Parts: sequence; C-alpha cells; structure tokens
Amino acid sequence: MTLKSALLAVLFASTAAVAVAQTPLPPADPLDDRSAKRVERMEKVVRELRSIVFQGRDTGKPVVVQPAETDAQIAALNERVSDLEQTLTRLNGQNESTNFELTKAQRAATDQKARADALEQRLAAIEKTLADLQAAATAQAAPPLAGDVPPPPAPPADPAVAFKQAKDLLLAGDYANAEQAFAAYVNNYPESARTPEARYWLGETQFVREAYTDAAGNYIGAIRGWPQTSWAPDATLKLARSMVALRKTTEACRTLDELAKRYPKAPAQVNSRAASTRVAAKCA
Repeated sequence: MTLKSALLAVLFASTAAVAVAQTPLPPADPLDDRSAKRVERMEKVVRELRSIVFQGRDTGKPVVVQPAETDAQIAALNERVSDLEQTLTRLNGQNESTNFELTKAQRAATDQKARADALEQRLAAIEKTLADLQAAATAQAAPPLAGDVPPPPAPPADPAVAFKQAKDLLLAGDYANAEQAFAAYVNNYPESARTPEARYWLGETQFVREAYTDAAGNYIGAIRGWPQTSWAPDATLKLARSMVALRKTTEACRTLDELAKRYPKAPAQVNSRAASTRVAAKCA
C-alpha cells in the first residue's frame, strides 16, 4: 500500500468515525452494547492506520501492510484441503483398480470351479460305464454248471509258474488256451500283484476274437487305479477301441481323454492309434 492510499484510508476512516460519533443515538435498546463495541473497533483501526502513515512519513519508506494472520491460516488450510482432495482422488483410483482385480479373480475362480465340476461329472460317468461293463463281463464269465464240462486242472501252487505258463501260450499264438490260462490265474490268484497284468493279457486274447464286452471288462480290471506300467497305456487304448466296437462312442472318447491325461508319455504308436480311434469315434 502506498503512502497516498494509506492517507486516503485514514481520512475515510476518520470521517466515518466522526460521522458515527456525531450521529445522535436512538433510545437505548439491546443493540447499544454491540454498536459501542463496533465503534471501539473502528477507532482502533483508525489509530493503527495513523501510526502506519506517520511511520511512512518519518522514514520515507513505502508502507507495506502485512495480511492478517487469519488470512495466512486460511490459505494454509486451503492448501491442506487441496492436498487431502488429491490424496482422496488417488485412493479412489487405487480402490477402483483393486475392485477390478478382485472381480477378475472371483470370475476366474468361478470358471475354474465350473471346469472342475464338469471334469468330476465326466469321471463319474466313465466310472459308471466301467462298472456296468465289468458287471456285464462278470455275468458272462459265470462258471458253468457242474456236469457241463470237466473240471479244470488244479492250478500250480506257485502263481509265478501259472503266469509264465499262460504267457508262454500267448507268445506261441495259442490264444484259446492262453485265454483259459489267464482266466484261471485271475480266478485263482485275485490278490496277486500280477493279477491286473493277467487281466490285460486276458483282455488281449478276447479282443483278438472280437469278444469286445469280455475284453472291455478285463481291460477295466487291468487299469483300475491307473497303474503306471508299460502295458497300462495300451490297455486304456484297447478299452476305448472295444467301446467303439460296442457303439459306445461317448465312453470311448472319455476313455481317450483319460489316456492323454493319465499317460502323457505313452509310446508313439499308442498315441497314433489313439488319434485314429478318435476319428472313428467322432470325438470332438
């Protein structure tokens, strides 16, 4: 503020103060105290302005009126409010991003659960089909009535000897006797560690003579539990091919899916025949 502006302000304030002082006061009312206080404040301002003007006149320096402390506090508060608004905006953006990622994760979890449920249903359907085929094979393999055929010879006391005899018949191309020998092994040594393999070879002799229902039942018994053996991938493939022959293409496709899942390192020729079997079954 310049000296001239300060003088004009002082004159204006003085005139206003005098005018207020000379104005006759109305009868006393509840506002008298407040009016008196306003006059006192105005007189105080006039005195401060006179002091400032005289100071400028005596020193010859420009008069600078500093803003009130209240204004500085208000400015500081405004700045803090602005900072808080920026922080709130940034937090809102982060919250929206977090909500978006959470929604994506929830959708992914829902999709994963749906796929797991679908796979579980498919496995249950395959298990039911395998159980039905095994029941049919068991029914067809029921022992004949006494007197129809002569009783089979007593099995060897050693399961290893019995297994070797059956395998030798198979290697010699005597499929009929090999079938009987492996069937006897399965019946006589149901708890043997080699019984699943005996079922596989029994299924092979039946597959050769196109007894696909019997073969499927024995392949099922061979691969129950999905053993990690050299013959297991081929047994799974032969089960699928038996189902194609029985016109159970849906079960065949499911079995081929399990072949790829359970035996990813199956021999190349097994994978090649599995591909052709998929075409025959018209798998998706």
